[in-house]
Amino acid sequence: MNSKNGRLKIYNGRVITPYRLIENGTVLIDQGKIVSVCAGEIDFSGAQVIDAQNNYISPGFIDLHTHGGGGHDFMDGTVDAFLGAAKMHALHGTTALVPTTLTSEIDDLLNTFSVYKLARKENTEGAQFLGLHLEGPYFAMSQKGAQDPRYIRLPAKEEYEAILNHSQDIIRWSAAPELAGAMEFGREMTRRGILAAIGHTDATSDEVAEALENGFTHLTHLYSGMSGVMRRNAFRYAGVIESAFLFDQLTVEIIADGVHLPPSLLQLIFKQKGPSRIALITDSMRGAGMGPGDSILGGLKDGMRVIIEDGVAKLPDRTAFAGSVATTDLLVRNMIQLAGVPLLQAVQMITSTPAQICRIDERKGSLTSGKDADVVIFDDNIQINTTIINGHIVQNQL
Repeated sequence: MNSKNGRLKIYNGRVITPYRLIENGTVLIDQGKIVSVCAGEIDFSGAQVIDAQNNYISPGFIDLHTHGGGGHDFMDGTVDAFLGAAKMHALHGTTALVPTTLTSEIDDLLNTFSVYKLARKENTEGAQFLGLHLEGPYFAMSQKGAQDPRYIRLPAKEEYEAILNHSQDIIRWSAAPELAGAMEFGREMTRRGILAAIGHTDATSDEVAEALENGFTHLTHLYSGMSGVMRRNAFRYAGVIESAFLFDQLTVEIIADGVHLPPSLLQLIFKQKGPSRIALITDSMRGAGMGPGDSILGGLKDGMRVIIEDGVAKLPDRTAFAGSVATTDLLVRNMIQLAGVPLLQAVQMITSTPAQICRIDERKGSLTSGKDADVVIFDDNIQINTTIINGHIVQNQL
């Protein structure tokens, strides 16, 4: 599907740049990089040509938090699981993602590190792997959600340093900042250039402020697994949810699957934080891209049985959600159709903002000259027609 000389011209589309929407625009790609974005059609000798047919030409979608999809989970411990999930997500417009773990046995975690390295080398037809996100095990038991309580514990310096020394592929780690030892943990993440995120937590706003002072900068799935206004000894305290709006410095991610957050909360978050502080995430488990029915959250060997219904994964007793079954195209569609967000800003929250949060915006997240040629083409209903990753055409239905 790709030209032999690596040259590609996409024309006759509505090009989304960080600055404007170019009607009847053209994007030129050479050797996996964007070389030009311009209005009108220009000649590009020897290039393969894609007629966008007046559809949108957008930066590829970036998912900072996903556990799998297409019947696969990143905790399955196999290369096929990584590749299968990456390929399914690419068909829905995701050009880069961050595979996310669950609380588990240390041996399972270390095995995931080894499998990730192998899968990254073999991943030629799926969304690119940006690095790993460790979700847990340093969480508040009261906010565990679908995390396995057998493995939840306090941060232990010897343990997390050993984990970090075992893998250079960890780019973010979510933890509860109110736990004993969490501030030292946050400082170590910062020292190593790893994104420290607040998640599954009962912290107060004062504890969130202290976390900010010690390296935490991001909130994991806002409103899910975190405290709101609380009473302690008759006094009210702001929780993590209020802290998201109180502290402008905090970036947040939201599961905009239309189930985890109703339209009113999507609108509130957008109004308070704005598109430059919000990343849309799927938080998808293996059921993403699949139909309703029984599924497993986590690895096949030691995962938790869940039920997929009403467009979401639930615990068997239906007392809590157990991850979403969303894809990134659905997130963008929901922000536009459910929350009334303008298209360009909805796209920003799945492209340039997540790129900035995970510090890869110098090479990904926008259609600008010199950046990686990660491109998706979609119609007015955000149905994906074409996915291009590093200049390689993964799918093209035009």
